[in-house]
Amino acid sequence: MTTPIRIAVLGASGYTGADLVRLALTHPRIEVAALSANSKAGQTMAEIWPHFAPYPSLPRLVPSESIDFSSIDAVFGCLPHAASASLLGTLSGPRIIDLSADFRLKDADVYAHWYGGAHPAPALLPEAVYGLSEYARASLPAARLVACPGCYPTAVLLALQPLLGAGVITPERITINALSGVSGAGRSLKEGNLFPEVAEAVHPYGIGHHRHMPEIDQQLSLASGSPVVVSFTPHLVPMNRGELVTCIAEMAPGTGIADLRATLAGRYAAEPFVHLLPEGLAPATRMVRGSNHTVVNVFADRVPGRAIIIAAIDNLVKGSSGQAIQNMNLMFGLPETMGLEAAPLFP
Repeated sequence: MTTPIRIAVLGASGYTGADLVRLALTHPRIEVAALSANSKAGQTMAEIWPHFAPYPSLPRLVPSESIDFSSIDAVFGCLPHAASASLLGTLSGPRIIDLSADFRLKDADVYAHWYGGAHPAPALLPEAVYGLSEYARASLPAARLVACPGCYPTAVLLALQPLLGAGVITPERITINALSGVSGAGRSLKEGNLFPEVAEAVHPYGIGHHRHMPEIDQQLSLASGSPVVVSFTPHLVPMNRGELVTCIAEMAPGTGIADLRATLAGRYAAEPFVHLLPEGLAPATRMVRGSNHTVVNVFADRVPGRAIIIAAIDNLVKGSSGQAIQNMNLMFGLPETMGLEAAPLFP
Protein backbone atom coordinates (compact mmCIF):
# COMPACT_ATOMS: atom_id res chain seq x y z
CA MET A 1 0.00 0.00 0.00
CA THR A 2 1.33 3.45 -0.92
CA THR A 3 2.08 5.57 2.13
CA PRO A 4 0.00 8.76 2.15
CA ILE A 5 1.51 12.21 2.54
CA ARG A 6 0.03 13.57 5.75
CA ILE A 7 -0.57 17.31 5.49
CA ALA A 8 -1.57 20.10 7.84
CA VAL A 9 -3.29 23.20 6.51
CA LEU A 10 -2.78 26.25 8.69
CA GLY A 11 -5.47 28.86 8.16
CA ALA A 12 -8.08 26.53 6.71
CA SER A 13 -10.91 28.98 7.39
CA GLY A 14 -9.74 31.41 4.68
CA TYR A 15 -10.33 31.24 0.93
CA THR A 16 -6.83 29.98 0.21
CA GLY A 17 -6.93 27.32 2.91
CA ALA A 18 -10.37 26.13 1.90
CA ASP A 19 -9.40 25.82 -1.75
CA LEU A 20 -6.32 23.86 -0.74
CA VAL A 21 -8.49 21.43 1.22
CA ARG A 22 -10.85 21.17 -1.77
CA LEU A 23 -7.98 20.18 -4.04
CA ALA A 24 -6.40 17.88 -1.45
CA LEU A 25 -9.60 15.85 -1.13
CA THR A 26 -9.19 14.46 -4.65
CA HIS A 27 -5.42 14.04 -4.52
CA PRO A 28 -4.68 10.29 -4.44
CA ARG A 29 -1.62 10.61 -2.18
CA ILE A 30 -2.71 13.28 0.31
CA GLU A 31 -4.21 12.59 3.73
CA VAL A 32 -5.57 15.74 5.38
CA ALA A 33 -4.30 15.09 8.90
CA ALA A 34 -4.74 18.47 10.61
CA LEU A 35 -6.53 21.75 10.01
CA SER A 36 -6.06 24.94 11.98
CA ALA A 37 -8.00 28.16 12.32
CA ASN A 38 -7.43 29.85 15.64
CA SER A 39 -10.52 32.08 15.61
CA LYS A 40 -12.78 29.18 14.56
CA ALA A 41 -11.12 26.40 16.56
CA GLY A 42 -13.50 23.63 17.54
CA GLN A 43 -15.68 23.94 14.45
CA THR A 44 -15.88 21.53 11.53
CA MET A 45 -15.05 22.57 8.00
CA ALA A 46 -18.69 22.04 7.04
CA GLU A 47 -19.81 24.50 9.69
CA ILE A 48 -17.64 27.19 8.11
CA TRP A 49 -17.81 26.04 4.49
CA PRO A 50 -21.10 24.32 3.55
CA HIS A 51 -19.57 22.76 0.42
CA PHE A 52 -17.58 20.42 2.68
CA ALA A 53 -20.75 18.83 4.10
CA PRO A 54 -20.17 15.59 2.11
CA TYR A 55 -16.76 15.16 3.83
CA PRO A 56 -17.50 14.59 7.54
CA SER A 57 -14.19 12.76 8.02
CA LEU A 58 -12.18 15.98 7.66
CA PRO A 59 -10.39 16.85 10.91
CA ARG A 60 -12.00 19.39 13.19
CA LEU A 61 -10.31 22.81 13.23
CA VAL A 62 -7.87 23.33 16.08
CA PRO A 63 -5.43 26.03 17.22
CA SER A 64 -2.20 25.65 15.29
CA GLU A 65 -0.12 25.21 18.45
CA SER A 66 -2.08 22.08 19.36
CA ILE A 67 -1.06 20.18 16.20
CA ASP A 68 1.43 17.34 16.63
CA PHE A 69 3.76 18.27 13.76
CA SER A 70 5.95 15.21 14.36
CA SER A 71 3.34 13.15 12.49
CA ILE A 72 3.00 15.62 9.59
CA ASP A 73 4.91 15.29 6.32
CA ALA A 74 4.03 18.66 4.78
CA VAL A 75 2.63 21.89 6.20
CA PHE A 76 0.76 24.35 4.02
CA GLY A 77 0.88 27.82 5.56
CA CYS A 78 -2.21 29.79 4.56
CA LEU A 79 -1.81 32.39 7.30
CA PRO A 80 -1.37 36.17 7.00
CA HIS A 81 2.14 37.56 6.60
CA ALA A 82 4.21 37.75 9.81
CA ALA A 83 1.92 35.25 11.57
CA SER A 84 3.03 32.63 9.07
CA ALA A 85 6.78 33.06 9.56
CA SER A 86 6.42 33.34 13.33
CA LEU A 87 4.92 29.84 13.47
CA LEU A 88 6.63 28.13 10.54
CA GLY A 89 10.02 29.35 11.71
CA THR A 90 9.69 27.12 14.77
CA LEU A 91 9.11 23.88 12.83
CA SER A 92 11.97 21.50 12.10
CA GLY A 93 10.27 18.26 11.07
CA PRO A 94 7.78 18.62 8.21
CA ARG A 95 8.49 20.21 4.87
CA ILE A 96 6.87 23.61 4.49
CA ILE A 97 4.96 25.14 1.60
CA ASP A 98 4.15 28.71 2.62
CA LEU A 99 1.49 30.68 0.77
CA SER A 100 2.04 33.94 2.65
CA ALA A 101 4.45 36.67 1.59
CA ASP A 102 6.93 35.95 4.38
CA PHE A 103 9.58 34.03 2.45
CA ARG A 104 9.18 35.43 -1.07
CA LEU A 105 11.52 38.40 -0.70
CA LYS A 106 15.19 37.56 -0.19
CA ASP A 107 16.06 40.86 1.50
CA ALA A 108 14.72 41.26 5.05
CA ASP A 109 15.04 45.04 4.78
CA VAL A 110 12.88 45.09 1.65
CA TYR A 111 10.31 42.98 3.48
CA ALA A 112 10.32 45.40 6.42
CA HIS A 113 9.79 48.37 4.09
CA TRP A 114 6.82 46.85 2.26
CA TYR A 115 5.20 44.93 5.10
CA GLY A 116 5.67 47.42 7.90
CA GLY A 117 7.69 45.42 10.38
CA ALA A 118 10.85 43.42 10.91
CA HIS A 119 10.91 39.95 9.37
CA PRO A 120 9.96 37.33 12.00
CA ALA A 121 12.46 34.69 10.77
CA PRO A 122 15.18 36.32 8.64
CA ALA A 123 17.59 33.42 9.13
CA LEU A 124 15.30 31.24 6.99
CA LEU A 125 15.26 33.53 3.96
CA PRO A 126 18.42 32.12 2.30
CA GLU A 127 17.06 28.56 2.24
CA ALA A 128 13.57 29.42 0.98
CA VAL A 129 12.99 28.31 -2.61
CA TYR A 130 10.83 30.71 -4.63
CA GLY A 131 8.16 28.30 -5.80
CA LEU A 132 7.13 29.39 -9.27
CA SER A 133 6.80 25.74 -10.22
CA GLU A 134 7.80 26.01 -13.87
CA TYR A 135 11.08 27.69 -12.92
CA ALA A 136 11.78 26.05 -9.54
CA ARG A 137 11.36 22.46 -10.67
CA ALA A 138 15.02 21.49 -10.25
CA SER A 139 15.27 22.95 -6.74
CA LEU A 140 12.04 21.61 -5.26
CA PRO A 141 12.93 17.94 -4.61
CA ALA A 142 15.56 18.96 -2.05
CA ALA A 143 13.70 21.96 -0.65
CA ARG A 144 12.59 22.08 2.98
CA LEU A 145 10.91 25.49 2.73
CA VAL A 146 9.10 26.74 -0.37
CA ALA A 147 7.68 30.23 -0.76
CA CYS A 148 4.73 30.15 -3.13
CA PRO A 149 4.52 33.28 -5.31
CA GLY A 150 1.72 35.80 -4.93
CA CYS A 151 -1.18 35.56 -7.35
CA TYR A 152 -0.31 38.69 -9.34
CA PRO A 153 3.39 37.79 -9.57
CA THR A 154 2.48 34.30 -10.80
CA ALA A 155 0.58 35.64 -13.78
CA VAL A 156 3.08 38.43 -14.51
CA LEU A 157 6.15 36.20 -14.26
CA LEU A 158 4.71 33.47 -16.45
CA ALA A 159 3.97 36.14 -19.07
CA LEU A 160 7.24 38.10 -18.92
CA GLN A 161 10.02 36.01 -17.40
CA PRO A 162 10.87 33.99 -20.53
CA LEU A 163 10.76 37.11 -22.70
CA LEU A 164 13.20 38.99 -20.46
CA GLY A 165 15.38 35.94 -20.12
CA ALA A 166 15.62 35.60 -23.89
CA GLY A 167 16.24 39.32 -24.36
CA VAL A 168 13.32 39.83 -26.76
CA ILE A 169 11.85 42.58 -24.57
CA THR A 170 13.75 45.27 -22.71
CA PRO A 171 13.69 45.66 -18.91
CA GLU A 172 12.83 49.34 -19.03
CA ARG A 173 9.35 50.89 -18.86
CA ILE A 174 7.28 47.75 -18.28
CA THR A 175 3.68 48.61 -17.40
CA ILE A 176 1.26 46.11 -15.88
CA ASN A 177 -2.47 46.58 -15.39
CA ALA A 178 -3.95 43.75 -13.34
CA LEU A 179 -7.49 42.64 -12.52
CA SER A 180 -8.50 40.28 -9.72
CA GLY A 181 -11.65 38.78 -8.29
CA VAL A 182 -12.72 39.80 -4.79
CA SER A 183 -11.53 36.55 -3.20
CA GLY A 184 -8.00 37.88 -3.67
CA ALA A 185 -8.69 40.34 -0.85
CA GLY A 186 -9.30 37.54 1.66
CA ARG A 187 -12.31 36.54 3.72
CA SER A 188 -12.01 38.92 6.65
CA LEU A 189 -14.73 41.54 6.94
CA LYS A 190 -13.82 44.75 5.13
CA GLU A 191 -16.24 47.51 4.23
CA GLY A 192 -14.75 47.88 0.76
CA ASN A 193 -15.47 44.23 -0.02
CA LEU A 194 -19.19 44.31 0.81
CA PHE A 195 -21.46 43.44 -2.10
CA PRO A 196 -22.80 46.99 -2.60
CA GLU A 197 -19.22 48.29 -2.67
CA VAL A 198 -17.87 45.92 -5.34
CA ALA A 199 -20.90 45.02 -7.46
CA GLU A 200 -21.25 46.80 -10.80
CA ALA A 201 -17.93 48.56 -10.27
CA VAL A 202 -14.22 48.24 -10.92
CA HIS A 203 -11.69 50.14 -8.86
CA PRO A 204 -7.90 50.32 -8.58
CA TYR A 205 -6.16 49.88 -5.26
CA GLY A 206 -2.62 49.80 -3.91
CA ILE A 207 -1.82 52.51 -6.43
CA GLY A 208 1.90 53.05 -6.63
CA HIS A 209 2.63 50.90 -3.56
CA HIS A 210 1.19 47.40 -3.84
CA ARG A 211 3.04 44.73 -1.87
CA HIS A 212 3.49 42.48 -4.89
CA MET A 213 5.65 45.11 -6.61
CA PRO A 214 8.97 44.19 -4.97
CA GLU A 215 8.33 40.50 -5.61
CA ILE A 216 7.74 41.13 -9.30
CA ASP A 217 10.79 43.41 -9.49
CA GLN A 218 12.98 40.83 -7.70
CA GLN A 219 12.14 37.94 -10.00
CA LEU A 220 12.14 39.91 -13.26
CA SER A 221 15.51 41.40 -12.31
CA LEU A 222 16.89 37.90 -11.86
CA ALA A 223 15.50 36.87 -15.25
CA SER A 224 16.84 39.96 -16.97
CA GLY A 225 20.21 40.08 -15.29
CA SER A 226 19.68 43.79 -14.71
CA PRO A 227 17.45 45.85 -12.39
CA VAL A 228 13.78 45.93 -13.30
CA VAL A 229 11.24 48.29 -11.73
CA VAL A 230 7.74 47.84 -13.11
CA SER A 231 4.75 50.13 -13.13
CA PHE A 232 1.99 47.99 -11.61
CA THR A 233 -1.63 48.88 -10.91
CA PRO A 234 -4.09 46.26 -9.59
CA HIS A 235 -7.87 46.52 -9.87
CA LEU A 236 -10.67 44.77 -8.02
CA VAL A 237 -13.43 43.49 -10.29
CA PRO A 238 -16.89 42.16 -9.31
CA MET A 239 -16.28 38.43 -9.67
CA ASN A 240 -15.42 35.78 -7.10
CA ARG A 241 -12.25 34.38 -8.61
CA GLY A 242 -9.96 34.92 -11.56
CA GLU A 243 -7.09 37.16 -12.50
CA LEU A 244 -5.91 38.81 -15.69
CA VAL A 245 -2.77 40.86 -16.28
CA THR A 246 -2.09 43.09 -19.27
CA CYS A 247 1.62 43.85 -19.62
CA ILE A 248 3.04 46.44 -22.00
CA ALA A 249 6.73 46.10 -22.84
CA GLU A 250 9.16 47.45 -25.39
CA MET A 251 10.59 44.89 -27.80
CA ALA A 252 14.34 44.61 -28.19
CA PRO A 253 15.76 46.16 -31.40
CA GLY A 254 15.38 43.81 -34.33
CA THR A 255 12.64 41.69 -32.76
CA GLY A 256 8.92 41.48 -33.48
CA ILE A 257 5.76 39.88 -32.20
CA ALA A 258 6.62 36.62 -33.97
CA ASP A 259 9.84 36.41 -31.95
CA LEU A 260 7.94 36.89 -28.68
CA ARG A 261 5.42 34.21 -29.63
CA ALA A 262 8.19 31.83 -30.64
CA THR A 263 9.94 32.40 -27.30
CA LEU A 264 6.80 31.65 -25.29
CA ALA A 265 5.92 28.69 -27.49
CA GLY A 266 9.36 27.17 -27.02
CA ARG A 267 9.46 27.75 -23.27
CA TYR A 268 6.00 26.39 -22.53
CA ALA A 269 5.64 23.65 -25.16
CA ALA A 270 6.14 20.89 -22.61
CA GLU A 271 4.48 22.60 -19.64
CA PRO A 272 1.25 20.95 -18.49
CA PHE A 273 -0.26 24.12 -17.00
CA VAL A 274 0.91 27.03 -19.18
CA HIS A 275 -0.53 27.46 -22.65
CA LEU A 276 0.19 29.92 -25.45
CA LEU A 277 -3.14 30.58 -27.17
CA PRO A 278 -3.59 30.65 -30.94
CA GLU A 279 -2.59 33.88 -32.58
CA GLY A 280 -5.19 36.61 -32.08
CA LEU A 281 -7.12 34.87 -29.27
CA ALA A 282 -7.21 36.97 -26.10
CA PRO A 283 -6.82 35.26 -22.70
CA ALA A 284 -9.88 35.45 -20.45
CA THR A 285 -10.48 34.35 -16.87
CA ARG A 286 -13.33 32.08 -17.98
CA MET A 287 -10.73 29.92 -19.77
CA VAL A 288 -9.05 28.92 -16.50
CA ARG A 289 -11.67 29.28 -13.74
CA GLY A 290 -11.32 26.60 -11.07
CA SER A 291 -8.21 25.10 -12.69
CA ASN A 292 -4.43 25.21 -12.33
CA HIS A 293 -4.00 26.36 -15.93
CA THR A 294 -2.53 29.60 -17.28
CA VAL A 295 -3.27 31.04 -20.70
CA VAL A 296 -1.08 33.68 -22.32
CA ASN A 297 -0.83 35.51 -25.62
CA VAL A 298 1.03 38.36 -27.32
CA PHE A 299 -0.31 41.23 -29.40
CA ALA A 300 1.21 44.16 -31.25
CA ASP A 301 0.62 47.56 -29.69
CA ARG A 302 -0.38 50.46 -31.96
CA VAL A 303 2.83 52.17 -30.85
CA PRO A 304 5.67 50.76 -32.98
CA GLY A 305 8.14 48.62 -31.08
CA ARG A 306 5.81 47.82 -28.18
CA ALA A 307 4.08 44.54 -27.34
CA ILE A 308 1.05 43.68 -25.21
CA ILE A 309 1.39 40.41 -23.29
CA ILE A 310 -1.76 39.13 -21.53
CA ALA A 311 -2.09 36.23 -19.11
CA ALA A 312 -5.01 34.81 -17.14
CA ILE A 313 -5.08 32.49 -14.12
CA ASP A 314 -7.44 31.49 -11.33
CA ASN A 315 -6.09 33.48 -8.38
CA LEU A 316 -7.06 30.79 -5.85
CA VAL A 317 -5.67 27.83 -7.83
CA LYS A 318 -2.64 28.55 -10.01
CA GLY A 319 -2.23 31.81 -8.12
CA SER A 320 -2.30 30.10 -4.75
CA SER A 321 -3.44 26.65 -3.61
CA GLY A 322 -3.07 24.78 -6.89
CA GLN A 323 0.48 25.97 -7.35
CA ALA A 324 1.18 24.99 -3.73
CA ILE A 325 0.09 21.42 -4.45
CA GLN A 326 2.04 21.46 -7.72
CA ASN A 327 5.10 22.36 -5.66
CA MET A 328 4.34 19.64 -3.12
CA ASN A 329 4.12 17.07 -5.92
CA LEU A 330 7.57 18.09 -7.15
CA MET A 331 9.01 18.11 -3.62
CA PHE A 332 7.85 14.54 -2.97
CA GLY A 333 8.73 13.09 -6.38
CA LEU A 334 5.12 12.71 -7.54
CA PRO A 335 3.77 13.42 -11.03
CA GLU A 336 3.51 17.19 -11.23
CA THR A 337 -0.11 17.15 -12.35
CA MET A 338 -1.35 14.76 -9.65
CA GLY A 339 -4.57 16.05 -8.10
CA LEU A 340 -4.64 19.03 -10.45
CA GLU A 341 -6.03 17.50 -13.63
CA ALA A 342 -9.49 19.10 -13.37
CA ALA A 343 -10.52 21.06 -16.46
CA PRO A 344 -11.65 24.69 -16.07
CA LEU A 345 -15.25 25.38 -15.05
CA PHE A 346 -17.46 26.94 -17.72
CA PRO A 347 -19.80 28.73 -17.51
